[in-house]
Amino acid sequence: MISQLTELISQLTIILLSIINELGYLGIFIGMTIESSFFPFPSEVILIPAGALVAQGKMTLWIVFVAGLLGSLAGALINFFLAMYLGRTTIDLLVSKYKKILFLNKEKIKQSDDYFRKHGEITTFVGRFIPVIRQLISLPAGFSRMNLFKFCLFTSLGAGAWTAILIYIGYLCGNNATLIQENMHIIIFLLLIFAGIIAIIYVLLNRKLKRKIIPDNNN
Repeated sequence: MISQLTELISQLTIILLSIINELGYLGIFIGMTIESSFFPFPSEVILIPAGALVAQGKMTLWIVFVAGLLGSLAGALINFFLAMYLGRTTIDLLVSKYKKILFLNKEKIKQSDDYFRKHGEITTFVGRFIPVIRQLISLPAGFSRMNLFKFCLFTSLGAGAWTAILIYIGYLCGNNATLIQENMHIIIFLLLIFAGIIAIIYVLLNRKLKRKIIPDNNN
């Protein structure tokens, strides 16, 4: 069973290399836009093969990065504006009606909503590293009408880091799908630690700023 799964992953990587090579940078942009919107399409199967093509000299590193980053931001903005203009009730109704098509349910949306409420706006950065949350964190940001500049900044920082890491993995591993599969959990764990450190720094700086503002207001 494991050997068959490994073979399937290897074949999938080869096929994706071919598709991305055929569509070029537009294929990366479209794939990452889909990945960041309602459809839970894994970014790993887009960017890691693209990184392998960079290693083979068939693609340019910085253009792959920009295409992946802009695609991620575009998909996130789709969710953000849909949530902002349609509202929570309408989104819930649409998800209930088309959940088989969208691969979503109200529980997943509630999970991302609770995560956003608990940790604040920085989740639009940290959430880019967490499966399921990554695709949906833009919805509660839209529901709360988060500042658009902050949303784009945090989303771009998180998506940019994730994009760079996945491209680099593909660059190092080439089309060796087995090696990638064996080490992916370690990489995701390290990314979560990194995101956690950034979140802690943000919270501490935010608290320090608030303490400084409050005494000034009292004066």
